[in-house]
Amino acid sequence: MIDDTFAKLKDESSTFSLNESFELSRVCAEYLNVEDEVKNEVARKILIHVLDRWSSFPSETRSLWTDLVETAGFYPYLYRHDNDMELTSLSDEVRANSHLSSYLPVALHSDQKKLLKWLLAGKNMVVSAPTSFGKSLLIEELVASNKYRNIVIIQPTLALLDETRLKLKKYSDSYKIIVRTSQEASDTKGNLFLLTAERVMEYSPLPHIDLLIVDEFYKMSLRRVDERATTLNNAFLKIVTSSATQFYLLGPNIDDVTHEFKKKYSALFYRTTFSLVDCNVIDLSSRFNQTLSDKKQEEEKLPVLFDLLDSLKDKQTLIYCSSPARARRFAKKYLEHLQKQKVSPDCMVSLVEWINKNISPSWSLSTELTYGIAFHDGSLQKHIASSVIRYFNAGQLRYVFCTSTIIEGVNTSAKNVVLFDGKKASSFIDFFDYSNIKGRSGRLMEHYVGNIYNFVTTPPQKKVVIDIPFVEQDPSIITDEVLINIPQERIKPQVLDRYNNLYSIPDDLMRIIKINGVSVNGQMSIYYALQRDIATNQHLISWSQMPSWDALVYVLSLSENNLFSFQDRHGVLSVKQLARYLNLYRRHRNIMVIVQDIYQSRLSKVKDQTASRKRQYLDDAIETSFHIYRHWFQYTVPKALRVVDSLQRYVCERNHVKAGSYSFYVQQLENDFVPERLSILLEYGIPSSTIIAIQSMIPPSLNDDNLIEYIKRHKQELSSLLMRYEIERLEYSL
Repeated sequence: MIDDTFAKLKDESSTFSLNESFELSRVCAEYLNVEDEVKNEVARKILIHVLDRWSSFPSETRSLWTDLVETAGFYPYLYRHDNDMELTSLSDEVRANSHLSSYLPVALHSDQKKLLKWLLAGKNMVVSAPTSFGKSLLIEELVASNKYRNIVIIQPTLALLDETRLKLKKYSDSYKIIVRTSQEASDTKGNLFLLTAERVMEYSPLPHIDLLIVDEFYKMSLRRVDERATTLNNAFLKIVTSSATQFYLLGPNIDDVTHEFKKKYSALFYRTTFSLVDCNVIDLSSRFNQTLSDKKQEEEKLPVLFDLLDSLKDKQTLIYCSSPARARRFAKKYLEHLQKQKVSPDCMVSLVEWINKNISPSWSLSTELTYGIAFHDGSLQKHIASSVIRYFNAGQLRYVFCTSTIIEGVNTSAKNVVLFDGKKASSFIDFFDYSNIKGRSGRLMEHYVGNIYNFVTTPPQKKVVIDIPFVEQDPSIITDEVLINIPQERIKPQVLDRYNNLYSIPDDLMRIIKINGVSVNGQMSIYYALQRDIATNQHLISWSQMPSWDALVYVLSLSENNLFSFQDRHGVLSVKQLARYLNLYRRHRNIMVIVQDIYQSRLSKVKDQTASRKRQYLDDAIETSFHIYRHWFQYTVPKALRVVDSLQRYVCERNHVKAGSYSFYVQQLENDFVPERLSILLEYGIPSSTIIAIQSMIPPSLNDDNLIEYIKRHKQELSSLLMRYEIERLEYSL
C-alpha cells in the first residue's frame, strides 16, 4: 500500500479523494507514533510529499494534516503555511512557539531544537545529518547567542567560507570576522575565525578558542583519500588543547565515529535521518551498457541526457561529471544541441559582458550563460564560480555541469541532480559519495521534493565509521605529519619508536617543521640540500623581494618531489615550465598572457586551423591557464615557497649568514599583484580588475574594516569606473 501511495503522491496529475486523504493521514499518524525510526522516516516522507501536493488534497482534511505536521516537528513549514495551517489546540501552539528561534526570525524543526539545546549546554557534538537538515542554521544560532567569545569555523573550501561570511557579517558589531592569517584578533570584542584548516595552522598567535566548528568533518579520516586530511587533524589538535574548547563536528551520511574519540572528548555522536526534504530516485542506468568504454557510453548517454534536460527546463538542474574536462565538454555539447534545435538565448547576466572584455567573447562560457548553461569546477576564478552559483540559485541559470567541487563545497537550490558519471576523477564513487551527490537535490525551504536521475548504477551501501587518526594512532594509517603534533604523553606504544625517531630532529627545527604542516621527510630533504648548498649557492637561497630566474628554478627544484610533484600535471610538466609561467605572470600581471601563450603554442602545431578548432583550442587554453592560476599560483607555489623560506632562514642563522625573505613575492603571487592594503577584497570575491580600477580613489591608510566601509559610502563615485558586473559583485560581496 505504501509503495502505491508514494507512486500516486509522485504523480503530479493525481488528486486525492476525501477517503484517500483520511486513510493516508491515519497511516501517517500511526507511523509517527511508534518507536520505529524506519516507520518514522516513512511518515515524514509522506508528509513532505503531501506538503508538496498541498492543493491536491481536500480542504476538509487540511486540519488533520496540520496536526501531523506539528506532531512530526516540521515547525518551519507551519510558519511558512500560516495562512492555511492553523493549529487547533493550545498545547500545539505552545509547542510550536517553543521552536521559534530566540535570536533569528525563524522556526527550528524538532531535531534542530534538540541539537541546539545540547550545544548551548556546552556539549561536544559530532553530528551526522542529511544535507537538508539545516546544520548551518545552528552555526548561526550559536554565533547569535553571543555565548562564545572566540569561535573558529573550519570549512573545506573558500567558497563555503565566503558563503558563511556573508550570512554572519550581520554580527560584526559583536565579532570581528577574520578570514585570513594577516588579520589580528580583536581585544575589544569577539572573534569569528572563518578559515580553512591550512590557514588555522598558519594563524599565529591564535587566542583561546571557546568553540570550534568543523564542517564536513569526515575529511579528518585518512582512510578516505583526501590530501588535506593531515592538516585538518593538526588544526583540530592545535585548537582543542583543553576541555575548555567545545566542538561541533558536522557532516552527512556517517554511521558513527570511533568509540575512543567519543570517550576521550566526552563527545556525543548524534545520527539522524530527519529531513524536511525528500528525494525521488529515477534510475535510468539500466538503459545503458555499463561495460562499454567511456567514449561508447558517452555516445549512448548524451542524447538521453539532452532530452532529459530539455524536459527539465523549468527547474534548476545540476549535472554531475567526473572531471572538469567532461563538465566543460558536456556543457558545450548541450549548448550546440540547443542551437541545433533553434532555441534562442534568453538569459542575460552581467558576467557575460565582463567575460567578453576581460577574457574573450569566444570563450564557450560566454555563450553558454546566455542559454542558461554554465559549468563549475575548481579551476574557475573565485568570483566567476561564486557568480555562477548565485545566478543558479536565483533562477537565472537552469543547468550547471559540475564536478565534486560543487557537491562538497557549495550550497545550491537545485531541484534536480543528474548523476551522469560514476567516478570522481579516476576513482569510482562509493555509496557515501553517492549520498552526498543525492543530497544536493532539493533544498530546505526551497523545494519539498528533489529528484536524482541515475545514469550509473547505485554503489552498494556500506557502513561509514570515521576514524580520527590522532586518537587511534593506527601505524598503517597515521602520517608522520600528524604524529609529530600529538603531545608525547598521548603517544601509544605501537607508534612510540617511530615518534622518538622523528623527535631526534633538533627541537628548533622540529618547531618549524610542525608549523609548516607538510611532509616531514620532504622538509628534511630540503633542509639537507640547503645545508649542502649554502656555502656555494647563497645567492640562490637567501634572496629577498623578487627571485632571479636561477633562484626561482633552484627553489622550485628543491620543492619538486619533496612538497609537490608534476605527476598529475595540472597544466605544468616541469620546474622550468612552471618558472616560465610564473615569470610571465609576474611581468604582465594578467593570466590572459598565459592563455595566449598556450593557445598560440597549440595552434602553431596544427596546419588545418578551422574556426571550430580555434574555438576548442581557446577553451582548452583558458581551462589550462585557469587551472595553473588556481592550483599553482594561488596555492601550491606560495605554500612551497613559505616552507623553503622558513627552512632557509633556519639554515642561514645556523651558518651565520644573512637570511633571505620570500614573503613579499609570496604575497604578490597570492594577492594577484594587487596592493596588500586592498587584498582583503580578493578574499571577498571581488575581481582583481575591479580592485585595480578603483585603487587610485581609495586612501592608502585604511585598515580592512575601514576599507569596506569607505567603499560602501563612496559606492556611487566608484561605480562610475566599473562595469555593471563589477558593481554587482561589490554590492553582493560587501
